[in-house]
Amino acid sequence: MKVACVGGGPAGLYLSILLKRQDPSRDITVHERGPEGSTYGWGVTYWQGLLDRLRAHDPESARAIAEASVCWNEGVAHVRDLSTRHQGDQGFGIGRHRLLQILAERARSLGVRLEFEHEITERNVPAADLVVAADGVRSALRTRHADHFGTDVRAGRNSYIWLGTGKVFDAFTFAFVETEHGWIWCYGYGYGPDRSTCVVECAPETFTGLGLDRASEADALALLEKLFAHVLDGRSLIGRSPADGSAPWLTFRTLTNRTWHRGNLVLLGDAAHTTHYSIGAGTTLALEDAMALAGALREHGDLSRALPAYEQERRAALLPVQSAARYSAQWYENLPRYIELPPEQMFALLGQRHSPLLPYVPPQLYHRLDRAAGRLEALRRLKRWLGPKVARTAHARALTSRR
Repeated sequence: MKVACVGGGPAGLYLSILLKRQDPSRDITVHERGPEGSTYGWGVTYWQGLLDRLRAHDPESARAIAEASVCWNEGVAHVRDLSTRHQGDQGFGIGRHRLLQILAERARSLGVRLEFEHEITERNVPAADLVVAADGVRSALRTRHADHFGTDVRAGRNSYIWLGTGKVFDAFTFAFVETEHGWIWCYGYGYGPDRSTCVVECAPETFTGLGLDRASEADALALLEKLFAHVLDGRSLIGRSPADGSAPWLTFRTLTNRTWHRGNLVLLGDAAHTTHYSIGAGTTLALEDAMALAGALREHGDLSRALPAYEQERRAALLPVQSAARYSAQWYENLPRYIELPPEQMFALLGQRHSPLLPYVPPQLYHRLDRAAGRLEALRRLKRWLGPKVARTAHARALTSRR
């Protein structure tokens, strides 16, 4: 089988690794339009479940990824001059550049050809048995057949910007700052010994009120550094420095497709779907797409069966994630509903932002109900744990009384 992966991001590279491991005779080329070593973004996040799956699929690349990652197991929220810290699930951060480097080196070691600075458009699609569109949310191959795929793109309300910083956060950090034009907030996480990612977001009225819609990148960074000085500890923010000097603010686009395949062309990662960045799942979902597609090709062989099986599996897996992402984005878009709560309550509901009930229940009532449910569950776990012990004690006493 000859395979052409269009796009040298995590999805395309990891798929090439898995397909080569399955069958070294496969002729696989990854086509990337950018130069080798160039990428956008700073660090990406993932969780223990993904690392376990990576180890099961390719232990060598998983080991390199784990060694290059930093981890945390706490979350911190700053609201005005108040702060609260909570224990949470263990999370990991790795630089996007380092992740791509690891996957590219592993792919090459298996015999995959990597062609950089090679842009694929509708006019030069490679001749291959399988063409994988892993070329992101603006996929040229998907756009060529947008009517067939049923592509739908919906823009979110808030503006955001993806930045780096020399401040190394020791926990997943949230900071909410009130300005005369409304609230602005950031979330930050470490991804290396001297770097963190810092995503800044705000509502449209705050964005224009602060003049961020008109500010150069240098002026925008200076303002944001002042607003978030208390969490940056004097460290600077680092932008992407676009050629025209503007700050690359975006509104998140949720992309879906009615179908993910057409003949021998199949969509992978952001070309097929996007989920709001606030749940930190984009890279995880892309890698899981690659696992599912490789598995379908191994199990079915024939594309006419493998591609529908891949799509069916991933659609089912994405349903709860897409729902969580939708409600998470809405939580931030409705921030005034929660921000005046005491910090510990606000942070608790921040952790519950994926809930479909939260938008419809008064926040303080939801918090009380959630705490009550948590206590009930703790009691249930205690009863399950005590049950065998109580039964054994009662049995022992019964035996003693019979003697």
